[in-house]
Amino acid sequence: MRGELTQETAVEAPASAVWEAYRGLELARLVTELMPDTIGHAQVLEGDGTAGAGYVKEVFTVADDEKRVKETETVEGGLLALGFDSLRVRLEIVETGAESSAIKSTLLYEVDDAKPELLAYLSTDLLERMAKGIANHVVQNYNNRKKKSPSLSPSE
Repeated sequence: MRGELTQETAVEAPASAVWEAYRGLELARLVTELMPDTIGHAQVLEGDGTAGAGYVKEVFTVADDEKRVKETETVEGGLLALGFDSLRVRLEIVETGAESSAIKSTLLYEVDDAKPELLAYLSTDLLERMAKGIANHVVQNYNNRKKKSPSLSPSE
């Protein structure tokens, strides 16, 4: 059985500013810094892999600066340890206006049809908390930059 859960978080900052926080390994640093009690400790192990809350080892499979999409695949721990066949997280930064955007977080999963009870473990709650924390950080930094430079345009 395959499926997905999606949630969106509105951000009062341009998509380019939000993407700067989500792209590359910056996200792991921010998650650890801003939400250590909620998310746990994200650490770069090697290359593009990270370990996160409750021991989850993920590998970046997509990082597209043009489309502002980042995707990870769980390769060890987390829901795989409970019996899921695969688990991916897609993070997209969607432009909704010149000064606004949305963080679209999608959990894509695959689980054996004989194990429907595992679906009860699925939730976008952690992704939503992460998105809200990063969104608050980005909005605060973006507004501070605007105050220091009133001529700052959304593309800067």
